[in-house]
Amino acid sequence: MKTVFRFVLLAALVALGIWLWCVFFPGPEKIIRKRLTELARTASFSSGESDLARLAAAQNLAGFFATNVEVNIDVPGRVQHTFMGRDEIKEAVLGARSTLSGLKVQFPDINITVTPDKQSAVADLTVEVNIAGERDSIVQEMKFTFQQTDGEWLITRIETVRTLSRTGRRTNFPVLSC
Repeated sequence: MKTVFRFVLLAALVALGIWLWCVFFPGPEKIIRKRLTELARTASFSSGESDLARLAAAQNLAGFFATNVEVNIDVPGRVQHTFMGRDEIKEAVLGARSTLSGLKVQFPDINITVTPDKQSAVADLTVEVNIAGERDSIVQEMKFTFQQTDGEWLITRIETVRTLSRTGRRTNFPVLSC
């Protein structure tokens, strides 16, 4: 009976130790997923922001990116733009927050691949944007590249992933008959 009790107690202590290790030392994938959630929350806003709040939000958002970040956005029928560097991103965020009355950003589908050296990673994800006053959401597949710099995962590149779409054109393929 004592042996069973000791075994159960030991198993509980090992499980507690593993849980504490995971809480205090999360893996790169978990850290990147958390950063992306924070990025979406920071990028989202509602109407009525003061100028100081806009500036602080733009500064916070820029902090997710490396100094020499490259962002290539190409949303068909909407926007096509390239940003080079953290300062251009900050300016674009300030402009968007001044122009739009609200924005909600979500990343509903995130797939992260960390390199074996655990110094860089790629996140393939779906970006869903709801602009206040517009009925339809903008949904786009994106690829975020991360680099670990000074113990922090920073975004070094963002690019639009081109997906297959139906254009309504019909292709005539030869039909084989027996």
